[in-house]
Amino acid sequence: MVVETQYYVLLSAAMFSIGVFGLLTRRNALRFLMSVELMLNAANINLVAFSAQWGNMTGQTFSLFVLALAAAEVAVGIGIILVLFRNFRDVDVTEPATMRW
Repeated sequence: MVVETQYYVLLSAAMFSIGVFGLLTRRNALRFLMSVELMLNAANINLVAFSAQWGNMTGQTFSLFVLALAAAEVAVGIGIILVLFRNFRDVDVTEPATMRW
């Protein structure tokens, strides 16, 4: 049984849409990070699906680079969230707007 590429693209579009919705509607910094991760994983699904369709390994190689980028993004994001929590006792992203000088 072979799963067609259209189904992977549909799954990827749904995941990307959920990620964009979460990014636009939430104020919690942790949910921001999770939404960005959903969007990156949706891109990975597309890369791997089209790589399998065309029969080469380029998409899977790029997918590994995206995973490394996601790991670095999480490390920096968690550091920012920890500083945000330490200063404001909350992870609401609208609070640092009061830090303007």
